[in-house]
Amino acid sequence: MAMREMKDAYVAKMEAQFSEWGAKLKELKARAEKAAAQGRIEYQKKLQESRAQEKQDEARRKLEELKLASEERWEALKKGVEGAWRELKTSIDSSKTE
Repeated sequence: MAMREMKDAYVAKMEAQFSEWGAKLKELKARAEKAAAQGRIEYQKKLQESRAQEKQDEARRKLEELKLASEERWEALKKGVEGAWRELKTSIDSSKTE
């Protein structure tokens, strides 16, 4: 597989994962808004503590940077994208289970 094809496949995979996590984050926000007053405070606190939205924004910025990268540079940027994804996933998962 050529470098360009590898980059395109990776970007497509990350876009799909980003969409999935975005949906999960929306679900968490919807739960927070529907919860009773005390529950709402707890969900909002969890969302704030996890900084999920900030991590989602950072992951999106890294993916956009990777999409614009040259074929020579995208492999180096891939680690940053994967790190941002891990942080976002951890944040979302911890908000769901607590």
